[in-house]
Amino acid sequence: MEHTSQTMIRWVSRTAVLFALTLVIQILGFPQPFTGPLVNAFLILATLTTGVSSGVVIGLLTPLVAFSRGILPVPLGPMIPFIVLGNVALVIVFWLIIQKRPENLNLGVMGVVTGAVVKYLILSQSVGFLVSVPSLVAKSMQIPQLITALVGGGIALVVEQALRRTRFRK
Repeated sequence: MEHTSQTMIRWVSRTAVLFALTLVIQILGFPQPFTGPLVNAFLILATLTTGVSSGVVIGLLTPLVAFSRGILPVPLGPMIPFIVLGNVALVIVFWLIIQKRPENLNLGVMGVVTGAVVKYLILSQSVGFLVSVPSLVAKSMQIPQLITALVGGGIALVVEQALRRTRFRK
């Protein structure tokens, strides 16, 4: 029983810290080319260091908090469910690829690339066929999302390798 409660405390603590860091990045108001990769990096980093459920929780919450705090512009409101879906898909696809050997950097790269492509497809197709948003908003949900997911995933893999050397892992 004690082991389970310690594991839960570790999960909650790490998820809360990673979520808080993600929110700080969003609240600082940096441009999307800076903020987007860092948010994606925290999604992947949470998955690597704390587990898929941590990445999913952060992926679910960040767009909702960003919108409620005015960080996410009002024209992106209709995209929130698709942003959530894209975040969760990025995390789950990444995790499915790396779950058997998370220390394998090649699998990490494959997971990031595949997850980023899936997220991109969800977002780009939603503005193409499902959600009516202004043209500039639609463009921000296409190629820039692929790039920010790829860069963010790369950042996360580098950071995780450094953390692995300091034994910060599960």
